Amino acid sequence: MTQELVRMQNINKFYGRIHALRDVSLTVNTHEVVGLLGDNGAGKSTLIKVLSGAVPMTSGEIFVKGKEVQMRSTTDAIENGIETIYQDSALVPQLSIARNLFLGREPVKGPALFNRLDHEMMNEVAGTLLKRVGITKNIPPTTPIGALSGGERQAVAIARAMHFDSNLIILDEPTNNLGVAETQGVLRFVREVRDTGHSCIFIAHNIHHVFQVVDRIVVMRGGQVVADNIDPKQSTIEEVERVITGEHLIEALGLEH
Repeated sequence: MTQELVRMQNINKFYGRIHALRDVSLTVNTHEVVGLLGDNGAGKSTLIKVLSGAVPMTSGEIFVKGKEVQMRSTTDAIENGIETIYQDSALVPQLSIARNLFLGREPVKGPALFNRLDHEMMNEVAGTLLKRVGITKNIPPTTPIGALSGGERQAVAIARAMHFDSNLIILDEPTNNLGVAETQGVLRFVREVRDTGHSCIFIAHNIHHVFQVVDRIVVMRGGQVVADNIDPKQSTIEEVERVITGEHLIEALGLEH
């Protein structure tokens, strides 16, 4: 049965006199992949930063599983089961795959006084996770992140969110600057997120990628949500593009030249 996981209600964000978000409401249900679309400046990134605790909202409410929560920092978001994966993945190139998977949450063994990292456990978990997110190459968990391709780095970031049992994984432009094979890998990971019981917000400029993986499309324009229930199975890419640009309004008013 579909249940509401996250609800953002009447979110406003001001940067000085700039009204970046205008009474924005957004809902994500359990086991749902939502595509968030809009041109540059539409407000997508600002909305996600509010949800991930990166920037404070000016007014509004955020609910997780029906309970109102305060997103004062990214730590608050993580504690509420929300992980955000940006294009650069926020990984440390010099550290190994295993260390990046547990960054800031490394398991220790032995007396707490010595605080020894449990490398064996981290390597074992990393090996399992890499297979789970579709990396078929036999890449040792001790491999530095800097030696991986862009798609493989995205896989590590997604694996980290999945391992820590995030309820909602936010992917912000995950396919930018990736090759065809790596892009397909990321899209496969998005499907894996849903199939393993998680929810996802997928932000991408490439609308073709969005149509391949999402259950519902939300469109923002001018800091507002202008459509929040577009079914990609019942709509065309061209129709959604007209909503993004506002052409559908011009056509409806009969003002096109």
